Order: sequence, then C-alpha cells, then structure tokens
Amino acid sequence: MEFRISGCVQSVMLLLCLSMVAAAASQSIADRFYPWTDNVKYPSSSRMQLTLDQRYAAGAVSKKSWTYGEWSVCMKLPAGNSAGTVTTFYMMSPQGDAHCEYDMEFLGNSTGQPYLLHTNVFVGGQGGREEQTYLGFDPTADFHCYKIRWSKDLVAFFVDDVVVRIFRNLEDKVAGFQYCKFKALGMHVSIWDGSSWATQGGRVPINWNSAPFVATYENFQMSGCEVNSIDKNAPVGCQSHPSATGIPVTRDQVLQMQARKASMMKYDYCTDKARYKVTPPECPFNNVYM
Repeated sequence: MEFRISGCVQSVMLLLCLSMVAAAASQSIADRFYPWTDNVKYPSSSRMQLTLDQRYAAGAVSKKSWTYGEWSVCMKLPAGNSAGTVTTFYMMSPQGDAHCEYDMEFLGNSTGQPYLLHTNVFVGGQGGREEQTYLGFDPTADFHCYKIRWSKDLVAFFVDDVVVRIFRNLEDKVAGFQYCKFKALGMHVSIWDGSSWATQGGRVPINWNSAPFVATYENFQMSGCEVNSIDKNAPVGCQSHPSATGIPVTRDQVLQMQARKASMMKYDYCTDKARYKVTPPECPFNNVYM
C-alpha cells in the first residue's frame, strides 16, 4: 500500500518545524544557562554579562548538552588593563571519568598590549595541547565571534568564521590514538583570575584597582545532537546524526589557517621540544589538508 503525505499535512509539518525553530531562537539566554555566581547578569534577552571582581569570578553553563555539533558566541572582552584575566568560551563534558574539553581562552594584558587566544584540547582527561596566537584586532573595541565545530572527523576552532585551529581524529592512522566520540559536552562561558600564568607567564598579575572586569556575550548559537549528560549511553545514538559528519574544512580554509599561524603564532605545543621529547602523534596532521 502506497502512503503519501498530502500537501496540507506537509504544510502543517513545515509550519510546526519553523515555529519550533523560532521558539528556540526567541528563548531568553537566561533560560538556557545555569549561572555559577551572582556576577552573571542579563542586560537583555540575548545578552549575558560576566563580571570579575576581587570577591568573585563569574561563569555559566548551558542547560543542554550535545555529542557533535557547532557552537558559537560573539564576545566583547574587558578593556584597559586586563592583565591576569582569563575570559573563556569552551565545550566540556562533566568533570571526572576521563572528561573531554575544547577551550577558547582569551588572555588579558596590560593597557595597549594585545590579547592572546589560548586554545587547548582535552581527550580522556588529558590536555597539554596548548596553542597561543595573536588575534590581529582589538577584541575590546567591538564584538567578535568565536566558534567550535565538533564532528567524528575533527574539532575546528574559528575566529570570525576563519579557521584558526584543527584537531583531527587519527584513530585510523595512529595506533592507540584517543578522540572524543562518546561524551556529552555543555557550553561554558567564564571570566576568572589567571594571574599565576595568563599574562607573560604570570609575570604580570591582575591589578584589582582596574576592576571590575566585564565581559559581554551575545548571539549564542548552539546546535547538534542533543543528549542527556547523565545517560552515558546517549552519545551512541549520535554517531549517525548529521552533526557527526559535520561540515568539512576546505583546502582554502587550511591554507588560510597556515598563513595565519605563520604570522601570528606565539606558542605551539608541537614545537616545544623541552616539554615533549617525543612529538605528540597528532602534530604532523594539525596543519595540513586531508
């Protein structure tokens, strides 16, 4: 027996889907995040403000979790003497049980000195994959947008839609290689005191006379295979989700990333011979098109 969906039913289904998308888009940011402290404010339904003072740091985590997807936010970082501050956007699974984490951390600096973008990748609870690059613009003067894309093949980091870093799944090329595929990650934002390491290796600590330090976030975009972070089996169902395949990184994007790193890279764990006597196995693949 042949079954066909009538044009009327198709129209109703389309309208229902559109209404669900519109409802998600119109949902207040305050309804989509759990704040960590009272220093999290919502100037509007689409904007979040985090304040670091001498008493409290500030942060929030999304109420939803995902396995694979794409997440982005536009940020305006603290201006003036922001040395010692760390402002972040990152994806992370619950701590413990060999957690996974993808970090974009913005390291403040003395007045007139440039911010650094500090990225890191944790798999199986192990990080140590830091890269630091200059942004090439003043992130305190206006909003700029940052994105993390995670699929079965790679994790890509973006600044204003430009790929700035890639971490690939090399399970089929490197024996024993670990890649995050079965974790539920939430979206986190925060600002905190990183005086011990953030600015010039900790030589320039935070100056509380410059406080409060305010970071503003807007235009949150979160999509992917939504899962229950408590259910450890939930990510299995995401392996066939469209987000698992994701949008590939193009050759032109890789070339653009290579050029950017050549002129703006400050630190790359792959070239730190004092730290790693044996080069980490992913390093030969981090900056090439595949």
